[in-house]
Amino acid sequence: MAYQVSLRPGVIKTLKHINEPYYSSIKEAIYKLSENPRPYGYKKLKNRNGYRIRVAEYRIIYDIVDSMLWVEVIALGNRKEIYG
Repeated sequence: MAYQVSLRPGVIKTLKHINEPYYSSIKEAIYKLSENPRPYGYKKLKNRNGYRIRVAEYRIIYDIVDSMLWVEVIALGNRKEIYG
């Protein structure tokens, strides 16, 4: 079953400022969340709601609603800045 993926406006704004080769890798990882919202290497966050996946030096933080087959990308950023 395919999940619907939505991105918060802040995520879209951040994504526009990311250069290649990271941009393509991050975009592909987000699209793949529709097929498998729990890919290899995903982690449940402890200090906040949601999950995270790593793409190079960037982290994609998202929430999953299984009952609605929905994934919302909450935040995107460099690993040094995303958890602050």
